[in-house]
Amino acid sequence: MIASLRGTVDAIFADSLVLEVGGIGYRVFAGPGTLAAARQGETLKLRTHHLVREDVQALYGFRTTEELGFFTLLLTVTGVGPKVALAIVSSRPVTDLQLAVMQGDEAVLTAVSGVGKRLAGRIVLELREKVAAAGMAAAGAPGRGPVAGATESEVVAALQALGYSQAEAREAARGAATDTAFDASLEERVKAALRRLRRE
Repeated sequence: MIASLRGTVDAIFADSLVLEVGGIGYRVFAGPGTLAAARQGETLKLRTHHLVREDVQALYGFRTTEELGFFTLLLTVTGVGPKVALAIVSSRPVTDLQLAVMQGDEAVLTAVSGVGKRLAGRIVLELREKVAAAGMAAAGAPGRGPVAGATESEVVAALQALGYSQAEAREAARGAATDTAFDASLEERVKAALRRLRRE
């Protein structure tokens, strides 16, 4: 699997670019922001999702690990293909999208071309379940203290499920603990952590 590419931008198209790496040109599909920032002849590094199916192979490129992580997470939702996932990730900053999902704000998703109300509802439902499941799995791990609210490890696990690195998630979780009540739920703490990440 191709996890990242660093090379020279050889050509830029409406939906993709060609990155030349070691004499080989890789066509990488990317969002408008990534394509607008690319310059022909300049060096570019992209984190990539290598899609492999029976009938097709394709590369999708992202500037940050958070974008890639959220794209990969979106692909786990029933009915979301790579084109729709890329359109969603490209529509606004990833933290805004994640916060919208956690708050159940379907309007943010339906504003994206190709995302109807039914699909937006499914995205919100399935992703919130995945985040909650990650936090619950962490809650079952040893070391949970007698705390009424969600613990730091639960919040970290939930943020990692959204695509953040452990270091980013830990820092945001610590901040969220100071921003919320002692007995705050996992969802409340995750929302607070996302708001902190959005400000960075």
